Order: sequence, then structure tokens, then C-alpha cells
Amino acid sequence: MPRSVLVTGGNRGIGLAIARALAADGDRVAVTYRSGQPPEGLFGVQCDITDGEQVDAAVTRIEAEQGPVEVLVANAGITRDRLLMRMSEDDFAAVLDTNLGGAYRVAKRVVGRMIRARQGRIVLISSAVALSGEAGQANYAASKAGLIGFSRSLAKELGSRNITVNVVSPGLTSTDMTDALPEARREELVRRIPLGRAADPQEIAQAVRFLASPQAAYITGAVLPVDGGAAMGH
Repeated sequence: MPRSVLVTGGNRGIGLAIARALAADGDRVAVTYRSGQPPEGLFGVQCDITDGEQVDAAVTRIEAEQGPVEVLVANAGITRDRLLMRMSEDDFAAVLDTNLGGAYRVAKRVVGRMIRARQGRIVLISSAVALSGEAGQANYAASKAGLIGFSRSLAKELGSRNITVNVVSPGLTSTDMTDALPEARREELVRRIPLGRAADPQEIAQAVRFLASPQAAYITGAVLPVDGGAAMGH
């Protein structure tokens, strides 16, 4: 049976790859996006996930279109990289409010229906930086590390209702954002990766696809790194 899926930040990069992979399996996939255009072939709803009223309205539209959300992939996020000495309170707060607060708002909005149905899958997209840290990304690393504690708390809250909550932790991935990095910086990052290359967004999507599948029914509270070995040992 096709499931109702929501992918936040699903109109480009990793989010779009995840949405396409789940749609290819026959699921009904909706995506939220803050700017740009909705992806062709998917149900797109414009939504700023830092605004609780917009989140509520977006999920209401998605429920009307394809039924209660059975699989949530919280992917939307931003960066505002600065060294701590130059990081404003707004730089710090905006990243936390989007990356961590956004996951909270969307999960809280959809989880009630999952509890009543006694089934559901929640996958949060973190980052290798959550485990290893990175200079100039204190705000981003804090927000992505927060998702791990958030997910494991939810896994304990929701496990008795047959709802799994897991994290996928990508490393350097070839997207528009990383392609815009200076070549020297990109080469430096690749040198840290044991497999010697960046990930393709499809490789992240396949990890999410597995955790959202029936085959992963006994996995919850897990962090699955998809980072070419970059953060191992952390």
C-alpha cells in the first residue's frame, strides 16, 4: 500500500533525492520548501518551518491531499557559518530554530495521527559535523547534534506505538551548496574522507529509504552515518 510521506526541504539536494526515491517505491510524497519552485511530479507546499502556523497549515493541506503522514523525513536546514568570535546571536538562533526547532514543529504536528494509527516512521537528517565538529560551524553542529538527542528521546516515547525514530548523518555530499565551495576547500574536505570522495545525494536517499522501510521495523534510536568514514570513532 502506498504511504503518505512528508519530506521537509524536499525541493533540492538531499531532500529532493529522498523524495524521489520514496516516490519511486510508490509512496505518495509531499515536500515542503521555503523558496524556489516545487519539484515536478511531487506535491509541494511552501512553508517556513520556523513558523508554527505555517507548519500546521502545510500539514493540513498534505493530509487533505494524501492522508495523514505515515513517514516523516525532517531534512530542511540552513547554515550560517562563522567563527564564534564573529557569530551573532541571530546567526546562532536562526540555525538552531530552523534545523532543530523545525524538526520539533513538524514532528509534533504529525505524531498525533501516527500514535492513533499505532505505526509510523520518522527519519531526521543530521550531519557528520554533529559528531566530529567543524571550525566555523558551532551553530550548525549544535543544531545537528541536538537532533540526535531529540530522536532518541522520541524513540523512547513512541516505541510502544510501533513508531520508529532514527537519524541519518550525511558527510560531504555533492549538492548545489557544496559545489559552490572554493575548490581548495572542497579538496581539503575530501582528503579527510577515507573513501576519498563526496557522497551522491542518492546514497543518502537510500539510507533513508531503508530506515523508512518494513525491513527496518526493529531499528529505532539509531544514527546511521553515510559519510565515507569521515566521522568514524566519534
